[in-house]
Amino acid sequence: PSMLRSVFSHINNLFDGVQKKYEYKMRLVYAHFPINATITNGGGTVELRNFLGEKRVRIVNMLPGVKVDKSAGTKDEIVITGTDIDLTSRSAA
Repeated sequence: PSMLRSVFSHINNLFDGVQKKYEYKMRLVYAHFPINATITNGGGTVELRNFLGEKRVRIVNMLPGVKVDKSAGTKDEIVITGTDIDLTSRSAA
């Protein structure tokens, strides 16, 4: 019964994602070193500069079907959207 319920919930999430899209809003929070996030590759990659004062650029690739954008209204916020809840949440992590 529990396995059947899991499959049912997964199928439900797929339908919800196609209809509404899943969206994660993340803030760039810092105390001393301002983090600079650049979105490249048509929303498929985020480049993080000056993370904890580091000189190297950290590159985060989004999983297939997931896009990232900068928030229009809020400073230092990125919005990650996608139709698959698993891929979207793993990209946000």
